Amino acid sequence: MRAIGIDIGGTKIAGAVVDELGNILAQDRRPTSASDPQVIEDTVVDMVRTLELGHDIQTVGVAAAGFIDAAQSVVYYAPNINWRHEPFREKLEARLNKHILIENDANAAGWAEFRFGAGRLVSDMVTLTIGTGVGGAIVSGDRLFRGGFGAAGEIGHLRVVPGGLPCGCGAHGCIEQYGSGRALQRMANELADAGGIGQALAARRARHGTLDGVDIAELIQAGDPGALAALRQLGGWIGQAAASLAAVLDPQMFVIGGGVAQSGDLLLDPIRLAFLEALPARGYHPEPEFRIAELVNDAGVVGAADLARGLAEVH
Repeated sequence: MRAIGIDIGGTKIAGAVVDELGNILAQDRRPTSASDPQVIEDTVVDMVRTLELGHDIQTVGVAAAGFIDAAQSVVYYAPNINWRHEPFREKLEARLNKHILIENDANAAGWAEFRFGAGRLVSDMVTLTIGTGVGGAIVSGDRLFRGGFGAAGEIGHLRVVPGGLPCGCGAHGCIEQYGSGRALQRMANELADAGGIGQALAARRARHGTLDGVDIAELIQAGDPGALAALRQLGGWIGQAAASLAAVLDPQMFVIGGGVAQSGDLLLDPIRLAFLEALPARGYHPEPEFRIAELVNDAGVVGAADLARGLAEVH
């Protein structure tokens, strides 16, 4: 059974027809404005109608950043889109006459990795998506864990530093402020300010006026000691958070995705080290595997489509 997956971001919408093996058969991508919910709705409807041409599509999965209710129907809060208690599934079903599922984007991406990517051989895994923020997804006993209200898996808001840096969620000390792409930029800038091993970072900042993710990634790949030190700091925080998650969830695997994960073992090595240092009952507690995500930019649409296919099979 083929399904359509839609992944709504802050500046673009991606869509794809996906088969039962996770293969993308057709795809589309369009820019959009996060400030206008009606434009987003219209774009999704038009994208589905375009993608379904030549395919027998009965079900559509839509992934978006935000809190989705337990029925995968209402977006009751989206940080980057002007949605508050938005009955998005009801609106789309009325216009498209198909089964619709609404899912958190990190959940959709994590499910894709579980079904078709790095986690396909395990039953219990945690995905951490290291991008601008920190996204997360939990699979337990071959099932996506959504929680009693549908809002589980917000791993980016696990508190790692009581009274720490303020977070956009309103709390302080969340792992998103220490283990995200933005955190990596902050750490790189601090090293640039300090001189010493941060000299190349400071020179790059002086030429470009700022240090963005591309600058830091290039210096990491070039083996710059300052950029690598910032990456090790980042990995250390992620590893500590993973140890806390392991104490509660006992996953067989952690899958690390997002743009920063392109650093591969340069990121995984400090994550593993910090994880083992913080792991309760180290030496007696089984140690999970850490792997880099495999599906990268396609994970959201593939996961959304597969979850929607499962909903259709139930009906």
